[in-house]
Amino acid sequence: MSHLFWLDLQHLKRIQHLFPKPRRVARSDDRKVLSGIIHVIRNGLRWRDAPAEYGPHKTLYNRFVRWSRLGVFARIFRELAQPGPDGETIMIDSTHLKAHRTAASLSKGGLARAIGRTKGGLNSKLHTVCDGRGRPLTFLLSAGQMSDAKGALALLGSLPQAKVLLGDKGYDADWFREALAERGINACIPPRRGRRNPADHDTKLYRKRHRVENLFARLKDWRRIATRYDRCGELFLSAICIAASVIFWL
Repeated sequence: MSHLFWLDLQHLKRIQHLFPKPRRVARSDDRKVLSGIIHVIRNGLRWRDAPAEYGPHKTLYNRFVRWSRLGVFARIFRELAQPGPDGETIMIDSTHLKAHRTAASLSKGGLARAIGRTKGGLNSKLHTVCDGRGRPLTFLLSAGQMSDAKGALALLGSLPQAKVLLGDKGYDADWFREALAERGINACIPPRRGRRNPADHDTKLYRKRHRVENLFARLKDWRRIATRYDRCGELFLSAICIAASVIFWL
């Protein structure tokens, strides 16, 4: 059917070597199952509502959970998400993802699942670093109330080599600028209001920061990303890795 998603065979070959080896019993067709998982995440379906063309919905769900816990989808994303040879510019930013009521029960370990309470209600926060073309390179999922500065601290060790980093005022901190300078990265970050010694930044270059905003907009086109239904943070981050791999890297 035309409205169904089917993973291209060439794309499948690029990631097939990262799949776990089959057990004694042959598993269901990889292309069909992965296509079904992608279809569910993209369209925001319940697993039980997956089209029959992809096979039993329990097979899709079990494969998604098992491979998520094995780190398969995270490894696929890490292998595909490589900065280009001209990686002069990187960008950092974050966005909030609303947690659906089925995922947002704080009374049962919600905080440990990267769900927190903000003015907008219960949600998660996705921090990302992307290349100059607006393609994600790394992710961090946190509770919604985590500040951009703390997210930057957590991502600092995974920053790729670059000449300049673009960020908004939320990343205007002396320690962050110094940490970037130690890595040979120039900071293009506008100063916060009230700074005694505000740092200069390239306003023309800063205009390119809209690309990271476009990144989040494209991710949120996938309905199970825009609204979090998974209570387990590990499963939700796997869904994000799947979406990012398909949208930007395959």
